[in-house]
Amino acid sequence: MDRIGYAVFTDKSIWLLGKNQYTSNVESGSTRTEIKHWVELFFGVRVIAMNSHRLRGKARRMGRIMGQTMHYRRMIITLQPGYSIPPLRKKRT
Repeated sequence: MDRIGYAVFTDKSIWLLGKNQYTSNVESGSTRTEIKHWVELFFGVRVIAMNSHRLRGKARRMGRIMGQTMHYRRMIITLQPGYSIPPLRKKRT
């Protein structure tokens, strides 16, 4: 369950909740089958579709040195009608 990060709450992701689709950030090395298995096992739901895209890390400066935050993957998980999951844990600030 460590590979599933936190739930994403944007305008689009909130709109997708009405279509029984949940959005979450996951580690960039995760595969679709791993995430599908973990979601079905942990939440006890049936996943019918998964969409994903990779997001690049943002550039960050620390003094004179330019760095970058970690790359990550965002998954949009579609559940069968009648199933739902509670919101995933919030990102710590």
